[in-house]
Amino acid sequence: MASDVDTAPLVGRADQLTALRSALLDDLGPGQTAAVFLSGESGVGKTRLLHEVGARLRDAGAVVLTGSCLDIGDASPLHPVLQALRRFDGELTSTQARTSSAVRGLLRMFAEETAAPDGAGALLERVSRGLGLIAEGRPLVLVLDDLQWVDRSTRQLLLYLLAGLGDLQLSVLAAVRAESLQGAHPLRRVLTELRRLRSVRVLDLAPLDRADTDRLAAAIAGASLTPEAAEQVWQRSGGNPFVVEELARDLRDGRDGLSDTLREIFLARVDALPQHAHAVVHAVAVGVEPVEHWLLAEVLGLPEQELIEAVRAAVAHRLLVGVDEGYRLRHRLVAEVLAHELLPAERSALHRRYAEALTRAPAELHQARLAHHWRLAGEPGLALPAAMAAAREAERLHGFAEAHRHWSAALDLAAAPAAGPAAPAPVRVDRAVLLEHAAETAHQCGEHARALHLLEELAGGVDAGPSCALRIRRARYLAAAGRSAPAEAEYTGVLESADCTPRERASAAARLAELLLHLGRYAEAGRRAREALDLAAAVDGSTTEVVLASSALGFSEAFLEDPDAGLAVVRRALEIAERAGRPEDVACAYLHLAELLTGPLNILEEGVVVARRGAERVAELGLGRTYETRLLAIATNGLFRVGQWAEAEKVVAAALRHRPSGADAVELLLARCRLSVGYGDVEASDRDLEAVATVLAGGGARHVLPMLILRAGLAMWQGRHDVARQAVQRGLTESRSDDVMLLATLAWHGLRAEAEAHASRTVPVDETAVRRLRDVVDKVARKSAHAARPVRLGAEGFLVLCAAELSRLDGRGDPELWARSAAEWDRRHHPYPAAYSRLRQAEALLARRSRSTTAAKLLRRAYEMAQGLGAVPLTSEIRTLAGRARVALEERPPSAAGRLARRAEPAGGELSVLTAREREVLAAVAEGLTNKEIGQRLFISERTIGVHVSHIFDKLQVRTRVQASAIHLRNRAD
Repeated sequence: MASDVDTAPLVGRADQLTALRSALLDDLGPGQTAAVFLSGESGVGKTRLLHEVGARLRDAGAVVLTGSCLDIGDASPLHPVLQALRRFDGELTSTQARTSSAVRGLLRMFAEETAAPDGAGALLERVSRGLGLIAEGRPLVLVLDDLQWVDRSTRQLLLYLLAGLGDLQLSVLAAVRAESLQGAHPLRRVLTELRRLRSVRVLDLAPLDRADTDRLAAAIAGASLTPEAAEQVWQRSGGNPFVVEELARDLRDGRDGLSDTLREIFLARVDALPQHAHAVVHAVAVGVEPVEHWLLAEVLGLPEQELIEAVRAAVAHRLLVGVDEGYRLRHRLVAEVLAHELLPAERSALHRRYAEALTRAPAELHQARLAHHWRLAGEPGLALPAAMAAAREAERLHGFAEAHRHWSAALDLAAAPAAGPAAPAPVRVDRAVLLEHAAETAHQCGEHARALHLLEELAGGVDAGPSCALRIRRARYLAAAGRSAPAEAEYTGVLESADCTPRERASAAARLAELLLHLGRYAEAGRRAREALDLAAAVDGSTTEVVLASSALGFSEAFLEDPDAGLAVVRRALEIAERAGRPEDVACAYLHLAELLTGPLNILEEGVVVARRGAERVAELGLGRTYETRLLAIATNGLFRVGQWAEAEKVVAAALRHRPSGADAVELLLARCRLSVGYGDVEASDRDLEAVATVLAGGGARHVLPMLILRAGLAMWQGRHDVARQAVQRGLTESRSDDVMLLATLAWHGLRAEAEAHASRTVPVDETAVRRLRDVVDKVARKSAHAARPVRLGAEGFLVLCAAELSRLDGRGDPELWARSAAEWDRRHHPYPAAYSRLRQAEALLARRSRSTTAAKLLRRAYEMAQGLGAVPLTSEIRTLAGRARVALEERPPSAAGRLARRAEPAGGELSVLTAREREVLAAVAEGLTNKEIGQRLFISERTIGVHVSHIFDKLQVRTRVQASAIHLRNRAD
């Protein structure tokens, strides 16, 4: 089952290629022999590997003879050797007459000697001498394919040659199908004996892993596969390269279904099985893998010994594999092939036997499989209660995606007529209950559009119109889908309705406060939160409302009034949520705490730690696709701001594996886009911004400003100052946010765009836009003056940037303002704006033709910082200015791990696993400082230092500060 070597690249076999060359050539001396027998299932790539190894050995100077065995037994003695000699002779040129003469002499000798019945020993000796003449002192490699069909004469020749008689340096490389070596196959005994020789290796060639499967499929298809297609190829192929290639070609050519080639190959393998093994494979193909041994015995009704022998035969033929829990198909493709071979009645009967066997087992362990088999047996009445039980069990374990699948199946089963001959009376289930559960689990697993659709169906069945509870639920789903405006309208409607209960109004007020918080309307969020707490005080058991309202209130207070008091309220909300244990409450509390720390309070390192710890916690609670992705987006943004871009990229890549939707996806796309804009990856940035704009077309005001800020930043690096201006002006028009940090960022981007336009002289400065931006800067200054101190300090950095950009608009930038800006951002440990400010300070000094030495130092420092980040556009602009000013810059080698210029990891050593901040903390620990003293030195809270120390212990695998200090001192000495 060879692949098409002309079009299919060799993937995932680099280690084997190196090992084979070493075993067959590099490690051998004159007169020594070696052999490697490649074993593996059909299609795993044995023939292709033989071809590649033979070519490399030939390039290295070896004489390579290649032949294949025939499936006709001993009827054609020495066929592969004869074929190899003829092929080799045909490849020789006229200048190799001596070698050609030796080859033809050996072929004539074969023709003469094979007719003599008693000349075997002499034949083998003469063959050895003839091969020596052909090799002419060079290494000789005999490559044989399909060795499972080898004839007796060739087996004898191989054994004689490998005995190492004479001075011929000989290697044998042969491939054999593992599934063919069954029972008393003669080659099986030969290989068993040869394994005992140190010069002989039997290498079992495994299928490709997931990454190499994706690479091979993409190479065949001509482009990367969609995640769905890649997953399907992986599941169907099991990593078998031949199957991967066939499936990828079908995808490339737009063919549906299974190719005839694959179908016939697998059918032939199944048909070759003994009768009982044939039944075993069919039964496992119909079952839910892995199929336990006891269950297979119940379904087939075979005596124990006969069942074991049948399973052993199926495993030996490489159709089944044994796992701890039972058996599964080596390739799921076999199930697809066999699905068309069973009659409908046969398939239904197998499913019925599975269901009956599972019914006799402990029911709570098998409800999902029980529902599956009863449904396919044509018994929806029996499948429905099992599906509902499986859904409830999945909900209990926080498996919301699985629960949603089961509730959806229950909806279908409730509508299906009973079809079995002895169908029970249909189970009476209120469809509204099923819709309610299906909608809620869809929301919890991130399928927000699906949740809204189910909710609409549920509301359509209510004659008196949607209840307050339904309206609250709809608002939750709308907010999660990124449609904040209709969500706000629904919550407000509930609060204004006289028909709603105090509990419902408390819920609406708390959730509205949370929504307003995300929209940046902190004052309104605080008022709604207080309203919710007042309403909840009169209602028993309103934990969710208390958690949501407390989180929103604490955030509002921390931003507008007292940071410490507000932070304490949010921490207390998390404690309440953890005690109550409701997953969504815990997730919301973690989200607000992480946002508060990384946002207004600017305690970035602790905020990143909280976000990542919260992500792990909510993943345990089954909210990986929703809240975990949001928390990881917060962690990504925090890491971006402190300059740990490579780590941020790893975090966002891990989060994207959840394939989030709605607002969750937008948060993550924006986080990734910040990295792409910083790196200067225009294509990736545009792609993410387009995706965000598409999602936000249905609403989502909370994400509009961040999207427009990124659009402006990208446009400026592209020199499209008019596009940047339009994005900023749109943001000023649509903004209703109280978030002075967001407004200040937007104003800086606007003034920077006008300053860039002024400097480039390609686009006229828009004086109206500048006046409007000055007004925004004044507004931010007024608002931040009354905000909490951390917010005021955070806004101050952007206000200085704005003032410095305005000085550029006057024609010559103010170096003092840029120096102040660099100092502000250094103090906050934000390297990107600090490097940008140094660039502009140097530019302003050079424009005044003064202090060129200072300008050179500033450019070198800015260049070092930008290179360390991997900020390609900023690095390029610094390099351009340095070139004009004739300032020499020190180039740093880019990290091999980065997709662009990327911060290199620390060079080796035990401390390379630590981040820069963790190494600072470890140095202070080695000095004998307490956590409190370290916090005072590094301007970090004692709590955060404790987290850093814990991470250091984990990474260095130590238990005490003394052990950690010893490692630090040892590496410092090195």
